[in-house]
Amino acid sequence: MKRFNYFLTISFLLIQFNLIAQVENVQLNHPVYTFLKEMNVKGLIDYIYEDDPVLSRFEVIKLLNTIKLNDNSLSNTEKKLLHKFIEELSDEIKIENSTQLFNPKENFLSDLSDVFSQKVKYLYAYKQEGANIFLEGLGHFYHGQRFSPTPTNNANLYDIGFRMRGTVFDKLGYNLTVIKGGASGNDKIAETIEPKLLSNFKWVENIENIGNYGFNYGYLKFYTEPMKDMNLSVQLGREDITFGYGYGSKLVLSGENPTLDFVKFNFNYGAVHFTSLHASTVGNFSYDITQRYTKYLALNRLKLSFKNLFDFGIGETMVYSERGIELGYLSPLAFYKFIEMDLQDRDNGSLWMDFQTRFLKRLQFQATFYLDENILSNLQDLERYTNKTAYQLNAYWYEAFSIPDLSVIAEYTRIRPFVYTHRNPKNTYTAFGTSLGHRIGPNADEIMVRANYNVSDRIRLTGEFRFSRKGNNVYDENGNLIKNVGGDIFLSHPDIVENKTAKFLDGERVNTSHLILGFRIEPIREFYFDIFFNYISLENLTKSITENFSYGLIKFTLEY
Repeated sequence: MKRFNYFLTISFLLIQFNLIAQVENVQLNHPVYTFLKEMNVKGLIDYIYEDDPVLSRFEVIKLLNTIKLNDNSLSNTEKKLLHKFIEELSDEIKIENSTQLFNPKENFLSDLSDVFSQKVKYLYAYKQEGANIFLEGLGHFYHGQRFSPTPTNNANLYDIGFRMRGTVFDKLGYNLTVIKGGASGNDKIAETIEPKLLSNFKWVENIENIGNYGFNYGYLKFYTEPMKDMNLSVQLGREDITFGYGYGSKLVLSGENPTLDFVKFNFNYGAVHFTSLHASTVGNFSYDITQRYTKYLALNRLKLSFKNLFDFGIGETMVYSERGIELGYLSPLAFYKFIEMDLQDRDNGSLWMDFQTRFLKRLQFQATFYLDENILSNLQDLERYTNKTAYQLNAYWYEAFSIPDLSVIAEYTRIRPFVYTHRNPKNTYTAFGTSLGHRIGPNADEIMVRANYNVSDRIRLTGEFRFSRKGNNVYDENGNLIKNVGGDIFLSHPDIVENKTAKFLDGERVNTSHLILGFRIEPIREFYFDIFFNYISLENLTKSITENFSYGLIKFTLEY
Protein backbone atom coordinates (compact mmCIF):
# COMPACT_ATOMS: atom_id res chain seq x y z
CA MET A 1 0.00 0.00 0.00
CA LYS A 2 2.83 2.42 0.82
CA ARG A 3 4.42 1.76 -2.57
CA PHE A 4 1.09 2.42 -4.27
CA ASN A 5 0.69 5.74 -2.42
CA TYR A 6 4.26 6.66 -3.32
CA PHE A 7 3.51 5.94 -6.99
CA LEU A 8 0.37 8.10 -6.87
CA THR A 9 2.32 10.98 -5.33
CA ILE A 10 4.99 10.86 -8.03
CA SER A 11 2.39 10.57 -10.78
CA PHE A 12 0.49 13.56 -9.40
CA LEU A 13 3.64 15.67 -9.27
CA LEU A 14 4.56 14.79 -12.85
CA ILE A 15 1.09 15.70 -14.04
CA GLN A 16 1.29 19.00 -12.18
CA PHE A 17 4.64 19.85 -13.80
CA ASN A 18 3.22 19.21 -17.27
CA LEU A 19 0.05 21.23 -16.69
CA ILE A 20 1.23 24.24 -14.72
CA ALA A 21 4.96 24.49 -15.46
CA GLN A 22 6.19 28.02 -14.78
CA VAL A 23 9.05 28.65 -17.20
CA GLU A 24 9.96 32.13 -15.92
CA ASN A 25 12.98 32.26 -13.63
CA VAL A 26 13.27 32.57 -9.89
CA GLN A 27 15.29 35.75 -9.38
CA LEU A 28 18.95 35.30 -8.45
CA ASN A 29 18.67 36.78 -4.94
CA HIS A 30 15.84 34.49 -3.79
CA PRO A 31 16.74 32.58 -0.59
CA VAL A 32 15.55 29.29 -2.09
CA TYR A 33 18.89 28.95 -3.90
CA THR A 34 20.72 28.88 -0.57
CA PHE A 35 18.33 26.21 0.69
CA LEU A 36 18.86 24.12 -2.45
CA LYS A 37 22.63 24.38 -2.03
CA GLU A 38 22.39 23.17 1.56
CA MET A 39 20.20 20.25 0.56
CA ASN A 40 22.59 19.42 -2.29
CA VAL A 41 25.54 19.27 0.10
CA LYS A 42 23.43 17.21 2.48
CA GLY A 43 22.90 14.71 -0.33
CA LEU A 44 19.11 15.02 -0.72
CA ILE A 45 19.24 16.35 -4.27
CA ASP A 46 21.85 15.35 -6.78
CA TYR A 47 22.31 18.30 -9.10
CA ILE A 48 21.35 22.01 -8.90
CA TYR A 49 23.14 23.84 -11.78
CA GLU A 50 25.12 25.74 -9.17
CA ASP A 51 27.58 27.28 -11.64
CA ASP A 52 24.65 28.72 -13.63
CA PRO A 53 22.17 29.05 -10.77
CA VAL A 54 19.19 30.95 -12.24
CA LEU A 55 16.44 28.32 -12.67
CA SER A 56 12.87 28.29 -13.92
CA ARG A 57 10.24 28.16 -11.20
CA PHE A 58 9.11 24.68 -12.24
CA GLU A 59 12.73 23.43 -12.02
CA VAL A 60 12.98 24.76 -8.47
CA ILE A 61 9.64 23.17 -7.53
CA LYS A 62 10.82 19.87 -8.99
CA LEU A 63 13.92 19.98 -6.78
CA LEU A 64 11.86 20.93 -3.72
CA ASN A 65 9.51 18.00 -4.29
CA THR A 66 12.51 15.68 -4.58
CA ILE A 67 13.62 16.92 -1.16
CA LYS A 68 10.08 16.34 0.15
CA LEU A 69 10.38 12.62 -0.66
CA ASN A 70 13.18 12.50 1.93
CA ASP A 71 11.62 14.74 4.56
CA ASN A 72 12.40 12.20 7.28
CA SER A 73 16.03 13.36 6.91
CA LEU A 74 15.14 17.00 7.48
CA SER A 75 15.37 19.02 10.66
CA ASN A 76 12.26 20.86 11.88
CA THR A 77 13.59 24.12 10.47
CA GLU A 78 14.35 22.50 7.10
CA LYS A 79 10.83 21.05 6.93
CA LYS A 80 9.32 24.48 7.56
CA LEU A 81 11.58 26.09 4.96
CA LEU A 82 10.65 23.41 2.45
CA HIS A 83 6.94 23.92 3.01
CA LYS A 84 7.35 27.69 2.83
CA PHE A 85 9.24 27.64 -0.49
CA ILE A 86 6.84 25.15 -2.10
CA GLU A 87 3.91 27.39 -1.18
CA GLU A 88 5.61 30.51 -2.50
CA LEU A 89 6.97 29.15 -5.76
CA SER A 90 4.25 26.77 -6.91
CA ASP A 91 1.91 29.71 -7.66
CA GLU A 92 -1.16 27.78 -6.60
CA ILE A 93 -3.90 30.41 -6.32
CA LYS A 94 -5.88 29.13 -3.35
CA ILE A 95 -7.88 31.15 -0.83
CA GLU A 96 -6.32 29.35 2.12
CA ASN A 97 -2.67 30.12 1.26
CA SER A 98 -2.63 33.12 -1.13
CA THR A 99 -4.15 36.56 -1.43
CA GLN A 100 -4.55 39.23 -4.10
CA LEU A 101 -4.79 42.94 -3.49
CA PHE A 102 -6.78 43.40 -6.72
CA ASN A 103 -9.14 40.47 -6.98
CA PRO A 104 -11.55 40.68 -9.94
CA LYS A 105 -13.58 37.70 -8.70
CA GLU A 106 -14.55 39.71 -5.63
CA ASN A 107 -14.53 43.40 -4.88
CA PHE A 108 -11.22 45.10 -5.63
CA LEU A 109 -9.10 45.60 -2.50
CA SER A 110 -11.17 42.91 -0.79
CA ASP A 111 -8.03 41.19 0.47
CA LEU A 112 -6.45 44.28 2.00
CA SER A 113 -6.75 42.73 5.45
CA ASP A 114 -4.36 39.96 4.34
CA VAL A 115 -1.44 42.34 3.71
CA PHE A 116 0.10 41.37 7.06
CA SER A 117 -0.87 37.71 6.93
CA GLN A 118 1.36 34.70 6.30
CA LYS A 119 -0.26 34.05 2.93
CA VAL A 120 1.55 34.23 -0.42
CA LYS A 121 0.80 37.71 -1.74
CA TYR A 122 0.14 39.10 -5.21
CA LEU A 123 -1.09 42.42 -6.46
CA TYR A 124 -2.94 40.46 -9.11
CA ALA A 125 -2.88 36.86 -10.32
CA TYR A 126 -4.70 35.06 -13.10
CA LYS A 127 -4.10 31.50 -14.16
CA GLN A 128 -5.60 29.08 -16.61
CA GLU A 129 -4.34 26.13 -18.64
CA GLY A 130 -1.66 27.28 -21.08
CA ALA A 131 -1.26 30.88 -19.84
CA ASN A 132 -0.99 32.91 -16.65
CA ILE A 133 0.07 36.27 -15.29
CA PHE A 134 1.31 37.34 -11.86
CA LEU A 135 1.80 40.96 -10.81
CA GLU A 136 3.90 41.58 -7.70
CA GLY A 137 4.76 44.82 -5.91
CA LEU A 138 8.37 45.49 -4.89
CA GLY A 139 9.85 47.93 -2.41
CA HIS A 140 13.10 48.50 -0.54
CA PHE A 141 14.33 50.81 2.18
CA TYR A 142 17.99 51.01 3.23
CA HIS A 143 19.47 52.91 6.12
CA GLY A 144 23.25 52.95 6.35
CA GLN A 145 25.00 54.44 9.35
CA ARG A 146 28.75 54.98 9.49
CA PHE A 147 30.14 54.65 13.01
CA SER A 148 33.82 55.37 12.37
CA PRO A 149 35.84 57.31 11.50
CA THR A 150 34.15 60.34 12.98
CA PRO A 151 32.30 62.47 12.14
CA THR A 152 29.65 59.87 11.46
CA ASN A 153 27.43 60.00 8.39
CA ASN A 154 24.38 58.15 7.15
CA ALA A 155 22.40 57.55 3.99
CA ASN A 156 18.92 56.37 3.09
CA LEU A 157 17.79 54.63 -0.08
CA TYR A 158 14.16 54.02 -0.93
CA ASP A 159 12.64 52.52 -4.04
CA ILE A 160 9.42 51.02 -5.32
CA GLY A 161 8.51 48.96 -8.36
CA PHE A 162 6.68 45.97 -9.75
CA ARG A 163 7.32 42.58 -11.33
CA MET A 164 5.04 41.15 -14.03
CA ARG A 165 5.76 37.54 -14.87
CA GLY A 166 4.18 34.36 -16.12
CA THR A 167 4.18 31.63 -18.77
CA VAL A 168 2.23 31.32 -22.02
CA PHE A 169 1.79 28.26 -24.26
CA ASP A 170 3.31 26.20 -21.39
CA LYS A 171 6.77 26.83 -22.88
CA LEU A 172 7.41 30.58 -23.02
CA GLY A 173 8.18 32.39 -19.79
CA TYR A 174 8.29 36.17 -19.48
CA ASN A 175 9.31 38.75 -16.93
CA LEU A 176 9.16 42.55 -16.74
CA THR A 177 10.57 44.22 -13.63
CA VAL A 178 10.91 47.96 -13.01
CA ILE A 179 12.34 49.60 -9.87
CA LYS A 180 12.80 53.33 -9.33
CA GLY A 181 14.36 54.93 -6.27
CA GLY A 182 16.00 57.91 -4.67
CA ALA A 183 18.56 58.62 -1.99
CA SER A 184 19.35 61.10 0.74
CA GLY A 185 22.38 61.63 2.93
CA ASN A 186 26.00 60.81 2.19
CA ASP A 187 26.58 59.49 -1.34
CA LYS A 188 29.64 57.42 -0.35
CA ILE A 189 27.67 55.64 2.36
CA ALA A 190 24.88 55.00 -0.14
CA GLU A 191 27.36 53.42 -2.56
CA THR A 192 28.80 51.30 0.23
CA ILE A 193 25.46 49.80 1.26
CA GLU A 194 24.33 49.33 -2.36
CA PRO A 195 27.40 48.87 -4.63
CA LYS A 196 25.21 48.53 -7.74
CA LEU A 197 24.75 52.31 -7.62
CA LEU A 198 28.32 52.67 -8.93
CA SER A 199 27.21 51.25 -12.27
CA ASN A 200 23.80 52.91 -12.49
CA PHE A 201 23.67 55.64 -15.12
CA LYS A 202 21.25 58.03 -13.40
CA TRP A 203 23.20 57.81 -10.16
CA VAL A 204 26.63 58.31 -11.72
CA GLU A 205 25.44 61.06 -14.08
CA ASN A 206 24.14 62.95 -11.03
CA ILE A 207 22.66 65.97 -12.81
CA GLU A 208 19.30 66.14 -11.03
CA ASN A 209 18.41 67.81 -7.75
CA ILE A 210 18.22 64.49 -5.90
CA GLY A 211 20.30 61.36 -6.19
CA ASN A 212 18.18 58.77 -7.94
CA TYR A 213 18.56 55.39 -9.58
CA GLY A 214 16.59 52.77 -11.43
CA PHE A 215 16.83 49.09 -12.29
CA ASN A 216 14.86 47.31 -14.95
CA TYR A 217 14.80 43.73 -16.14
CA GLY A 218 12.87 41.91 -18.81
CA TYR A 219 13.19 38.74 -20.84
CA LEU A 220 11.50 35.95 -22.75
CA LYS A 221 12.54 32.36 -22.08
CA PHE A 222 11.60 29.37 -24.22
CA TYR A 223 11.94 25.88 -22.71
CA THR A 224 11.32 22.46 -24.25
CA GLU A 225 12.05 18.79 -23.60
CA PRO A 226 12.34 17.13 -27.05
CA MET A 227 13.12 13.71 -25.60
CA LYS A 228 13.70 11.90 -22.32
CA ASP A 229 16.54 13.28 -20.18
CA MET A 230 17.05 16.12 -22.69
CA ASN A 231 16.03 19.75 -22.32
CA LEU A 232 17.02 23.01 -23.91
CA SER A 233 16.13 26.63 -23.32
CA VAL A 234 16.75 29.95 -25.05
CA GLN A 235 16.48 33.23 -23.16
CA LEU A 236 16.59 36.75 -24.59
CA GLY A 237 16.58 39.91 -22.49
CA ARG A 238 18.19 41.30 -19.36
CA GLU A 239 18.45 39.82 -15.90
CA ASP A 240 20.93 39.58 -13.03
CA ILE A 241 23.05 36.49 -13.68
CA THR A 242 26.24 34.94 -12.43
CA PHE A 243 28.47 32.16 -13.71
CA GLY A 244 31.06 29.78 -12.29
CA TYR A 245 31.78 28.54 -8.79
CA GLY A 246 32.51 30.68 -5.75
CA TYR A 247 30.80 31.71 -2.51
CA GLY A 248 32.37 35.08 -1.69
CA SER A 249 32.94 36.17 -5.28
CA LYS A 250 33.55 34.35 -8.56
CA LEU A 251 36.42 34.39 -11.04
CA VAL A 252 34.26 34.05 -14.16
CA LEU A 253 31.16 36.21 -13.71
CA SER A 254 30.70 37.45 -10.17
CA GLY A 255 27.17 38.84 -10.42
CA GLU A 256 28.34 42.05 -8.73
CA ASN A 257 28.56 43.67 -12.16
CA PRO A 258 25.83 45.68 -13.93
CA THR A 259 22.85 43.84 -15.36
CA LEU A 260 23.69 42.39 -18.79
CA ASP A 261 21.57 42.22 -21.92
CA PHE A 262 22.01 38.75 -23.38
CA VAL A 263 20.88 35.81 -25.42
CA LYS A 264 21.51 32.54 -23.63
CA PHE A 265 21.27 28.94 -24.78
CA ASN A 266 21.23 25.99 -22.35
CA PHE A 267 21.34 22.33 -23.39
CA ASN A 268 21.26 19.38 -20.99
CA TYR A 269 21.29 15.71 -21.90
CA GLY A 270 22.18 13.11 -19.33
CA ALA A 271 25.63 13.93 -17.96
CA VAL A 272 26.25 16.68 -20.54
CA HIS A 273 25.49 20.31 -19.69
CA PHE A 274 26.26 23.08 -22.16
CA THR A 275 25.74 26.86 -21.95
CA SER A 276 26.35 29.55 -24.55
CA LEU A 277 25.92 33.22 -23.66
CA HIS A 278 26.36 36.37 -25.70
CA ALA A 279 25.91 39.59 -23.73
CA SER A 280 26.30 43.30 -24.23
CA THR A 281 27.26 45.99 -21.74
CA VAL A 282 29.01 49.36 -21.73
CA GLY A 283 32.45 50.75 -21.01
CA ASN A 284 33.47 53.28 -18.38
CA PHE A 285 31.15 56.24 -17.85
CA SER A 286 32.08 59.52 -19.51
CA TYR A 287 30.29 62.89 -19.54
CA ASP A 288 31.45 63.15 -23.15
CA ILE A 289 28.79 61.18 -25.00
CA THR A 290 31.16 60.51 -27.92
CA GLN A 291 33.40 58.51 -25.55
CA ARG A 292 30.65 56.09 -24.51
CA TYR A 293 30.71 52.71 -26.19
CA THR A 294 29.20 49.23 -26.20
CA LYS A 295 31.21 46.13 -25.41
CA TYR A 296 30.35 42.46 -25.69
CA LEU A 297 30.95 39.32 -23.66
CA ALA A 298 30.76 35.88 -25.30
CA LEU A 299 30.84 32.72 -23.16
CA ASN A 300 30.76 28.98 -23.92
CA ARG A 301 30.84 26.28 -21.29
CA LEU A 302 30.75 22.46 -21.39
CA LYS A 303 30.36 20.45 -18.20
CA LEU A 304 30.24 16.72 -17.52
CA SER A 305 28.37 15.65 -14.41
CA PHE A 306 28.89 12.20 -12.94
CA LYS A 307 26.30 11.19 -10.37
CA ASN A 308 27.65 10.73 -6.83
CA LEU A 309 31.19 11.41 -8.10
CA PHE A 310 32.11 14.85 -9.44
CA ASP A 311 31.44 17.57 -12.02
CA PHE A 312 34.13 18.77 -14.41
CA GLY A 313 33.77 21.75 -16.70
CA ILE A 314 35.74 23.78 -19.20
CA GLY A 315 34.73 27.17 -20.53
CA GLU A 316 35.96 30.24 -22.33
CA THR A 317 35.04 33.91 -22.59
CA MET A 318 35.79 36.65 -25.08
CA VAL A 319 35.41 40.39 -24.51
CA TYR A 320 35.39 42.69 -27.54
CA SER A 321 34.28 46.20 -28.49
CA GLU A 322 34.49 48.99 -31.10
CA ARG A 323 32.35 47.10 -33.61
CA GLY A 324 28.99 45.41 -33.91
CA ILE A 325 28.17 41.83 -32.90
CA GLU A 326 30.89 39.48 -34.12
CA LEU A 327 29.21 36.55 -35.88
CA GLY A 328 32.19 34.30 -35.14
CA TYR A 329 31.44 34.52 -31.41
CA LEU A 330 27.74 33.76 -31.82
CA SER A 331 28.32 30.10 -32.63
CA PRO A 332 27.95 27.79 -29.62
CA LEU A 333 30.08 25.17 -31.40
CA ALA A 334 33.38 27.01 -31.77
CA PHE A 335 36.66 27.55 -29.98
CA TYR A 336 36.90 31.28 -29.40
CA LYS A 337 40.69 31.52 -29.33
CA PHE A 338 41.06 30.13 -32.85
CA ILE A 339 38.34 32.48 -34.08
CA GLU A 340 40.08 35.41 -32.43
CA MET A 341 43.30 34.58 -34.26
CA ASP A 342 41.43 34.57 -37.56
CA LEU A 343 39.97 37.96 -36.60
CA GLN A 344 43.53 39.37 -36.19
CA ASP A 345 43.95 39.00 -32.41
CA ARG A 346 42.07 42.09 -31.24
CA ASP A 347 40.04 40.74 -28.33
CA ASN A 348 40.39 39.69 -24.69
CA GLY A 349 40.00 35.93 -24.32
CA SER A 350 40.18 33.67 -21.29
CA LEU A 351 39.84 29.97 -20.54
CA TRP A 352 38.87 28.26 -17.31
CA MET A 353 38.43 24.80 -15.86
CA ASP A 354 36.51 23.88 -12.73
CA PHE A 355 35.77 20.89 -10.58
CA GLN A 356 33.23 20.05 -7.86
CA THR A 357 32.97 16.92 -5.72
CA ARG A 358 29.73 14.99 -5.28
CA PHE A 359 30.90 11.85 -3.49
CA LEU A 360 30.85 13.20 0.09
CA LYS A 361 27.66 14.01 1.95
CA ARG A 362 27.67 17.20 4.01
CA LEU A 363 31.06 18.22 2.62
CA GLN A 364 31.71 19.58 -0.85
CA PHE A 365 34.89 20.88 -2.51
CA GLN A 366 35.29 23.14 -5.53
CA ALA A 367 38.26 24.37 -7.55
CA THR A 368 38.55 26.80 -10.46
CA PHE A 369 41.64 27.50 -12.57
CA TYR A 370 41.46 30.63 -14.75
CA LEU A 371 43.81 31.43 -17.64
CA ASP A 372 43.71 34.92 -19.14
CA GLU A 373 44.93 35.05 -22.75
CA ASN A 374 47.14 32.39 -24.36
CA ILE A 375 49.75 31.68 -21.69
CA LEU A 376 50.02 27.89 -21.91
CA SER A 377 53.58 28.17 -23.20
CA ASN A 378 54.60 30.23 -20.16
CA LEU A 379 53.24 28.16 -17.31
CA GLN A 380 56.74 27.04 -16.36
CA ASP A 381 57.71 30.67 -15.64
CA LEU A 382 55.33 31.59 -12.83
CA GLU A 383 56.61 35.18 -12.52
CA ARG A 384 56.49 36.10 -16.20
CA TYR A 385 54.23 39.13 -16.85
CA THR A 386 52.26 37.19 -19.50
CA ASN A 387 51.44 34.45 -16.98
CA LYS A 388 48.00 35.85 -16.22
CA THR A 389 46.48 33.07 -14.11
CA ALA A 390 44.14 32.80 -11.16
CA TYR A 391 42.68 30.02 -9.08
CA GLN A 392 40.10 29.54 -6.37
CA LEU A 393 39.59 26.73 -3.84
CA ASN A 394 36.34 26.28 -1.91
CA ALA A 395 34.87 24.05 0.76
CA TYR A 396 31.25 23.88 1.94
CA TRP A 397 30.42 21.97 5.14
CA TYR A 398 26.75 21.59 6.02
CA GLU A 399 25.57 20.42 9.44
CA ALA A 400 29.07 21.34 10.54
CA PHE A 401 30.26 19.85 13.84
CA SER A 402 27.06 17.72 13.71
CA ILE A 403 24.95 20.82 14.37
CA PRO A 404 21.74 20.85 12.30
CA ASP A 405 21.08 23.93 10.12
CA LEU A 406 24.67 25.17 10.41
CA SER A 407 26.87 25.70 7.35
CA VAL A 408 30.56 26.65 7.30
CA ILE A 409 32.25 27.87 4.13
CA ALA A 410 35.94 28.45 3.42
CA GLU A 411 37.38 29.97 0.25
CA TYR A 412 40.80 31.01 -0.99
CA THR A 413 41.34 33.06 -4.17
CA ARG A 414 44.63 34.03 -5.80
CA ILE A 415 44.81 36.31 -8.86
CA ARG A 416 48.15 37.09 -10.50
CA PRO A 417 49.14 40.53 -11.86
CA PHE A 418 47.43 41.80 -15.04
CA VAL A 419 44.61 39.23 -14.97
CA TYR A 420 41.44 40.69 -16.55
CA THR A 421 43.45 43.50 -18.22
CA HIS A 422 43.99 43.96 -21.96
CA ARG A 423 46.29 46.03 -24.14
CA ASN A 424 43.15 47.73 -25.50
CA PRO A 425 41.62 49.52 -22.46
CA LYS A 426 38.15 49.15 -23.97
CA ASN A 427 38.47 45.35 -23.83
CA THR A 428 39.21 44.98 -20.14
CA TYR A 429 37.11 42.38 -18.31
CA THR A 430 34.82 45.08 -16.95
CA ALA A 431 31.39 46.65 -17.36
CA PHE A 432 30.56 50.28 -16.53
CA GLY A 433 33.81 50.59 -14.62
CA THR A 434 33.33 47.49 -12.45
CA SER A 435 34.95 44.07 -12.71
CA LEU A 436 33.00 41.26 -14.33
CA GLY A 437 35.16 38.82 -12.38
CA HIS A 438 36.28 38.59 -8.76
CA ARG A 439 35.94 41.75 -6.68
CA ILE A 440 39.57 41.86 -5.48
CA GLY A 441 40.93 42.32 -9.01
CA PRO A 442 44.44 41.47 -10.22
CA ASN A 443 47.61 41.08 -8.10
CA ALA A 444 45.68 40.07 -5.01
CA ASP A 445 44.54 37.15 -2.92
CA GLU A 446 41.80 36.62 -0.36
CA ILE A 447 40.75 34.09 2.23
CA MET A 448 37.14 34.05 3.33
CA VAL A 449 35.39 32.12 6.10
CA ARG A 450 31.62 32.28 6.55
CA ALA A 451 29.15 30.62 8.90
CA ASN A 452 25.36 30.59 8.50
CA TYR A 453 22.81 29.26 10.95
CA ASN A 454 19.07 28.95 10.48
CA VAL A 455 17.60 29.68 13.89
CA SER A 456 14.19 29.00 12.37
CA ASP A 457 12.49 29.21 9.00
CA ARG A 458 12.15 32.98 9.65
CA ILE A 459 15.55 33.88 11.13
CA ARG A 460 19.02 33.30 9.62
CA LEU A 461 22.30 34.37 11.27
CA THR A 462 25.45 35.13 9.28
CA GLY A 463 29.06 35.76 10.25
CA GLU A 464 31.85 36.31 7.73
CA PHE A 465 35.52 37.25 7.82
CA ARG A 466 37.66 38.16 4.81
CA PHE A 467 41.37 38.90 4.71
CA SER A 468 42.86 40.11 1.44
CA ARG A 469 46.29 41.24 0.27
CA LYS A 470 46.79 43.44 -2.76
CA GLY A 471 49.71 44.97 -4.61
CA ASN A 472 48.71 48.34 -6.06
CA ASN A 473 50.52 50.26 -8.77
CA VAL A 474 52.97 52.88 -7.47
CA TYR A 475 52.34 56.59 -8.14
CA ASP A 476 54.22 59.74 -7.14
CA GLU A 477 52.76 62.67 -5.21
CA ASN A 478 51.45 64.22 -8.44
CA GLY A 479 49.60 61.09 -9.48
CA ASN A 480 52.11 60.02 -12.12
CA LEU A 481 52.65 56.29 -12.57
CA ILE A 482 56.06 55.19 -11.30
CA LYS A 483 55.70 51.42 -11.47
CA ASN A 484 53.05 49.24 -13.07
CA VAL A 485 52.86 46.00 -11.08
CA GLY A 486 49.61 44.75 -12.62
CA GLY A 487 47.33 45.82 -9.80
CA ASP A 488 44.92 47.96 -11.83
CA ILE A 489 42.33 46.15 -13.95
CA PHE A 490 42.18 49.12 -16.34
CA LEU A 491 45.94 49.34 -16.94
CA SER A 492 47.66 46.58 -18.90
CA HIS A 493 51.31 45.79 -19.39
CA PRO A 494 52.84 47.74 -22.31
CA ASP A 495 53.63 45.77 -25.47
CA ILE A 496 57.28 46.86 -25.40
CA VAL A 497 58.83 45.94 -22.06
CA GLU A 498 62.16 46.08 -20.35
CA ASN A 499 61.14 43.93 -17.40
CA LYS A 500 59.32 40.73 -18.33
CA THR A 501 58.63 39.65 -14.74
CA ALA A 502 55.60 40.49 -12.62
CA LYS A 503 56.02 39.33 -9.05
CA PHE A 504 52.88 38.50 -7.12
CA LEU A 505 51.92 41.22 -4.59
CA ASP A 506 54.66 43.55 -5.81
CA GLY A 507 54.02 47.30 -5.50
CA GLU A 508 52.24 49.28 -2.81
CA ARG A 509 51.04 46.59 -0.43
CA VAL A 510 47.62 46.93 1.20
CA ASN A 511 46.05 44.37 3.54
CA THR A 512 42.31 44.47 4.22
CA SER A 513 40.39 42.75 7.00
CA HIS A 514 36.59 42.74 6.74
CA LEU A 515 34.24 41.41 9.43
CA ILE A 516 30.50 41.05 8.76
CA LEU A 517 27.91 40.09 11.38
CA GLY A 518 24.20 40.11 10.77
CA PHE A 519 20.89 38.37 10.44
CA ARG A 520 17.77 38.22 8.29
CA ILE A 521 14.30 38.00 9.77
CA GLU A 522 10.99 37.51 7.98
CA PRO A 523 8.30 38.22 10.61
CA ILE A 524 5.59 38.29 7.96
CA ARG A 525 5.78 36.36 4.71
CA GLU A 526 7.57 38.42 2.04
CA PHE A 527 8.46 41.20 4.52
CA TYR A 528 12.25 40.88 5.03
CA PHE A 529 14.54 42.75 7.41
CA ASP A 530 18.33 42.48 6.98
CA ILE A 531 20.50 43.94 9.73
CA PHE A 532 24.30 43.90 9.36
CA PHE A 533 27.37 45.35 11.04
CA ASN A 534 30.60 45.75 9.03
CA TYR A 535 34.09 46.48 10.32
CA ILE A 536 36.90 47.10 7.82
CA SER A 537 40.58 47.66 8.56
CA LEU A 538 42.91 48.86 5.78
CA GLU A 539 46.64 48.54 6.44
CA ASN A 540 49.03 50.11 3.93
CA LEU A 541 52.28 48.30 4.71
CA THR A 542 54.29 50.38 2.25
CA LYS A 543 53.31 53.72 3.80
CA SER A 544 52.74 52.41 7.35
CA ILE A 545 49.19 53.77 7.41
CA THR A 546 46.18 52.08 9.00
CA GLU A 547 42.56 53.11 8.49
CA ASN A 548 39.51 51.65 10.23
CA PHE A 549 35.98 51.93 8.96
CA SER A 550 32.73 50.59 10.41
CA TYR A 551 29.10 50.93 9.45
CA GLY A 552 25.70 49.37 10.02
CA LEU A 553 22.97 48.54 7.54
CA ILE A 554 19.26 48.06 8.01
CA LYS A 555 17.43 46.93 4.88
CA PHE A 556 13.72 46.33 4.49
CA THR A 557 12.46 44.39 1.45
CA LEU A 558 8.83 44.01 0.45
CA GLU A 559 7.62 41.64 -2.25
CA TYR A 560 3.84 41.71 -2.49
